[in-house]
Amino acid sequence: MAATASKKKPAAGIKLQPLGDRVVVERESSEEKTSGGILLPDSAKDKPARGVVVSVGEGRLLEDGSRGALQVKPGDRVIFSSYAGETFKVGDQELLLMREDDILAVIEE
Repeated sequence: MAATASKKKPAAGIKLQPLGDRVVVERESSEEKTSGGILLPDSAKDKPARGVVVSVGEGRLLEDGSRGALQVKPGDRVIFSSYAGETFKVGDQELLLMREDDILAVIEE
């Protein structure tokens, strides 16, 4: 069973297919204002540890040569560890490439 890229493509015609147990995540935007109405500059904002899975790999290679299925799928909203993954840009979109182990939970609504 091969994983596919999500419905939402990162940039015009580019398809990202992570390898193994890696996952591409689009980070949710951070708050622009505090609860008191103060506008925050980019340098003062905490990057949120939440996002949406864009695409997933085929799974971890097991000792018997088969692939272990991933627990997340494209479109899942997830919470991940603060310093997880490598940040990269595709066009003007910033994405994260991380291992599935860095994902802590799936947000179900």
